[in-house]
Amino acid sequence: MGSLALLAREAGHQVSGADQQVYPPMSDQLRAADIILHEGYDAEHLVNMTPDIVVIGNALSRGNPSVEYVLEHNLVYQSGPQWLSEQVLKDRWVLAVAGTHGKTTTASMLAWILSEAGLAPGYLIGGVPCNFERSAQLGASPYFVIEADEYDTAFFDKRSKFVHYHPRTLVLNNLEFDHADIFSDLAAIQTQFHHLVRTVPAGGKILMPADTALEQVIEQGCWSPIEYLSSEKGVWQISGMSDDLSTFSVCYRPAESEPNEDQQGRVDWTLSGRHNQANALAAIAAANHVGVSVATASAALSDFTSVKRRMEEIACIDGVTVYDDFAHHPSAIQLTLAGLRAKVGGARIIAVIEPRSNTMRMGYHDQKLLAATDEANVLVWYSELENHADNLKVLFAGREQASVMDSVADIVDALLMQLRKGDHVVIMSNGAFSGIHSLLVNALVRKS
Repeated sequence: MGSLALLAREAGHQVSGADQQVYPPMSDQLRAADIILHEGYDAEHLVNMTPDIVVIGNALSRGNPSVEYVLEHNLVYQSGPQWLSEQVLKDRWVLAVAGTHGKTTTASMLAWILSEAGLAPGYLIGGVPCNFERSAQLGASPYFVIEADEYDTAFFDKRSKFVHYHPRTLVLNNLEFDHADIFSDLAAIQTQFHHLVRTVPAGGKILMPADTALEQVIEQGCWSPIEYLSSEKGVWQISGMSDDLSTFSVCYRPAESEPNEDQQGRVDWTLSGRHNQANALAAIAAANHVGVSVATASAALSDFTSVKRRMEEIACIDGVTVYDDFAHHPSAIQLTLAGLRAKVGGARIIAVIEPRSNTMRMGYHDQKLLAATDEANVLVWYSELENHADNLKVLFAGREQASVMDSVADIVDALLMQLRKGDHVVIMSNGAFSGIHSLLVNALVRKS
């Protein structure tokens, strides 16, 4: 929603908005764009204005004071995805990135590749790419890159957001069960992904790994050509990886053509982990669909510096390195920790995790968390929910160096007592985590 506000402001509209607990980096972007922010959903800020339209996010439901005011006073309203479709995406070549994991990073990579190739794309990304000054821009070409989320659209439109986007190029990164608060099972999510596949034209393209859950989506019907990523039948392949996975080669070998230099490239970057390699391959393949060579795309990614809150190194104090990571699912946690392990070798990894998503809090992923956190030498869970905290304590009862705490201040104090030079602290949460990042960094500075 913050990115939508930035696009509306760039298009010349006067924009204001409300949210609960607005925090950086999005709050900084909004204020820099002269967008008025209201904390909380009191309808008072709507009383003295007559907006042309109120764009309502999917976090708001009936009973919300602002929603009730909009309905009672017959104000014009739309969902964010519908506004985006009608005001921005209409008549554009949309390159959409969908999947359970990697949407933000892959979309950021794709937008960067197109930008470096001189294509001046528009984009809307759910995070803040470090290579760009902001998370959304209208662009100056037909191409528009969007992070395509499967979460529902609004209280009045329960379809997934991505059915509004009508992509010509569609990346399907992966598919696992998530969002247990709105989906009953994996099949329910697959139905929504099938609706997305139905919107891709015959002249478009779908790029995906040979993922069982995604294959089941395609089996429901597909009218667009598919190019597979990696796997035995993939025309897109990664090879020549370094030990720390920070360099690798990319090759495109469509059946109808012979390999040439433009269809091959080498990426040498600061990122690590197989998940980032998979993201890179998908972004390179999507860029190729609009005419960017593999060599050009690979060179562009060598200058890619990730996304804020995606394994973002925020401090290194007395040899203790602190990272901020947006973790919301066991698979994401596992891949992130495995990538860090490949990078740091035998150094200690301390994972501090807030299981904040609705699905995590509901306990659906508890058993998967055991294997997901194997690479962490020390594990700290934060939960203010008594029942969930008790479940986590039982789950990790047999694991040394694992603890569950309900106070951010206590976590910081506990970390200060055990951190030593060479340690890597990964703070994982899809929210603000009560400001633990700055609290820990400031405490380390005072201690140094």
